[in-house]
Amino acid sequence: MATKTKSPKSDSTPTSNVSQREVVFDIFRRWGYLQTTLDPLGQFLPGEPFPTPAPDGELSTEARGFYCGTIAAEFMHIASPERRQWIQERMEQKPSKPNQAHVLTQLIRADVFEQVIQSRYLGTKRFSLEGLTALIPFLDAVFAGSANIGVTGSILAMSHRGRLNVMTNTIGRAPSEIFAKFEDVDPRSTLGGGDVKYHMGATGTYRSPDGKEIDLHLVSNPSHLEAVDPVAIGRARAKQTRLGKDGRDQILPIILHGDAAFAGQGIFAEALVLAGLSGFNVGGSIHVIVNNLLGFTALPEESNASRFSSDMAKRLPIPIFHVNAEDVDAVVRVAQLAAEYRHEFHSDVVIDLIGYRRHGHSEVDDPTVTQPRRYAVIKDHPVLYQIYAQKIGVDPAAEVQAIQAEFLDEQKVATKAEHKPVLAYLPHYWDAYHGGHITSADDVKTGLPASEIAELVKLTTASPEGFNVHPKVKKLFEQRLEMAAGARPFDYGMAELVAFGSLLKAGTPVRLSGQDSQRGTFNQRHSVMIDIETEARYVPLAHISDDQGRFEVYNSMLSEAAVLGFEYGYSRDYPETLVLWEAQFGDFVNGAQIIIDQFIVAGEAKWSLLSGIVMLLPHGYEGQGPEHSSARLERFLQLAATDNIQICQPSTAAQYFHLLRRQSMRMLRKPLIVFTPKSMLRHPDASSQLADFEADHFLNVLPDNSVTSPSRILVCSGKIGHNLRVEREKRKITDTAIVFLEQLYPWPEAEMQAALDQHPGATEVVWVQEEPANMGALSYVIPELRRMVRDRAVLTVKRAASASPATGSAKAHDLEEKTLIDVAFGNLRAH
Repeated sequence: MATKTKSPKSDSTPTSNVSQREVVFDIFRRWGYLQTTLDPLGQFLPGEPFPTPAPDGELSTEARGFYCGTIAAEFMHIASPERRQWIQERMEQKPSKPNQAHVLTQLIRADVFEQVIQSRYLGTKRFSLEGLTALIPFLDAVFAGSANIGVTGSILAMSHRGRLNVMTNTIGRAPSEIFAKFEDVDPRSTLGGGDVKYHMGATGTYRSPDGKEIDLHLVSNPSHLEAVDPVAIGRARAKQTRLGKDGRDQILPIILHGDAAFAGQGIFAEALVLAGLSGFNVGGSIHVIVNNLLGFTALPEESNASRFSSDMAKRLPIPIFHVNAEDVDAVVRVAQLAAEYRHEFHSDVVIDLIGYRRHGHSEVDDPTVTQPRRYAVIKDHPVLYQIYAQKIGVDPAAEVQAIQAEFLDEQKVATKAEHKPVLAYLPHYWDAYHGGHITSADDVKTGLPASEIAELVKLTTASPEGFNVHPKVKKLFEQRLEMAAGARPFDYGMAELVAFGSLLKAGTPVRLSGQDSQRGTFNQRHSVMIDIETEARYVPLAHISDDQGRFEVYNSMLSEAAVLGFEYGYSRDYPETLVLWEAQFGDFVNGAQIIIDQFIVAGEAKWSLLSGIVMLLPHGYEGQGPEHSSARLERFLQLAATDNIQICQPSTAAQYFHLLRRQSMRMLRKPLIVFTPKSMLRHPDASSQLADFEADHFLNVLPDNSVTSPSRILVCSGKIGHNLRVEREKRKITDTAIVFLEQLYPWPEAEMQAALDQHPGATEVVWVQEEPANMGALSYVIPELRRMVRDRAVLTVKRAASASPATGSAKAHDLEEKTLIDVAFGNLRAH
């Protein structure tokens, strides 16, 4: 007879209770977000079954109360148990009530602000926040919590939805200043420049209830909505760097997104990864999706490939909180969580603030054409302050009337404005710098004594005792020491490092990033030494002197748009630093075109914002195919006007040295586009003698002093000029001068005229370029030359017009190059 075994202990024991609780709660922690109530109108985001069903019972009811209300927490994809535990503990407790009277006041101000604009400027675009006015108390709660944990400044970036509301009710600009933008006073002051009101930046100060202050800066942003993301992160990094080791805790980046843009514009995906890398880290940003569940006219299923527009962020170990924007207490709770989590773990946090859009995409758009059912509901739906007032049992009528009267008085003030208000003020570190037209007064002496150059070469090639330098690098450094001794001409790589070293020695910080910037794509830089046995790293430029400027060089991720945007942003808040971004090949700059168009070339004209960003773009036709030849010189020249940028192609190592020093040393701050060489990096004809570094200045034009009485002047820029000089010597040609155009924009009128007048007997002036006829500088240069040469003929030598920048055949390239040179020297007819 079998003996009856004892059954296991019942679930009533403490141990099994904990175990069972964890099993049940784990289901809700993992899947609770699928059964939350998030759409205030109840039309989108219906509940879904859990992949792992939860058992019935008290534990499930308790867990459901924490995880299936109006907050949906997605955090179980985070690998760190510590971070998951932190979130669990805060989600699994009864929330405290915020200051509800204060919250109600903010909601009234947000809604009434929009209503006043609607009544006074009917039919004018404003991109209303109505339906998501909970954003205002959300931001207030973030700043209140952040002020208590040491934040002193915040960079905010956002698209146009609700931007004017944030300017007034968060940044603290006077309502009359915003209303004056609708009056559009003094239009002559912005002819050819300026921007629409919902793209402009603004500065202000947040003051917490206990008197702490946070400096706020809302970043100017174009309609390429997510393009501002890396710019804001770069600006935050610069401000943090200024503050030193505690900078990450003092400067808080907040980036607000639209739902369709968050899912659809890839630059944010790049920026999100970038911000986690050491050279670009800002200690986490708070990302807020201002989610009206519509992308212009597109439904969520037309914009998102999954349940939430935020799902793209789940590829990284960061928490995502979805919250129903009509449960304002929950919104405030999530704001406090986000501020604390970012501070605790220096991590990004994503908040998906889900509401609706009371009007169309803009106030002149009729949304009932595309979403008739949703807008039938919205038409009769009360505004948020009314819902909240009813919830907390308050009659808001008197406060609404007082706030409405305040805004109407401010609107009357705006009607009397004579000038456009200034909404943003530059920090003091911009006081010494200026923009505007480039004049001779901006010139500085950039040359250095040979003895100082030689000393800098030694410092940039030095390594610690016992450091195992790669044999090839060691040989290169030996050659560089020969350059310092005058026994070997300088190449571009050494000239660049000497320029950096000289600036660092003078206390100027230098920051360089790009996909291979530490070594250099073409094995030319070697700014970081790597021990071949231990892989320890040593940066000679960080050891120039005790009181030198900070040197940073980073290999970036394979991104152009986000990294260039970041570096542009960094340059905006650290004008003293020489900030450089380098493309792996110049052609790759195509991937950053939005940053170039919207920020770099237009920032001064649109927003009066300056930048000294340097773009290094390897350029030159060497038979490497259509994707490794052209940095699209023609595009930059087309974007150049009113001295907005500088476009240069230095033809020698010393010219490159002087150009970099000029960019940093003068008080003018203009973006500099440098077309750098590839094969010419070590070419003897492009090398420079030690004495060349003692010259006073970068030369915008290099005249030809080697020939007398030529009959033809070839004008060119970059590599083709060196090929022509080598071929001229080989063919023993004596009747042709070769003039190098080093700065293409701004056009160096006086210097070019002098170079042409140096050879009055020349009857032909020929522009020679490697690029096809529809590319390169041809269409820009020819009108300038024809205006200057008077009665001389102006001819051109170029490749035939083409849809592609270059041939994919090395042999075809060689044949084309030979033909170009033959035509340039008159062996074949130029046109």
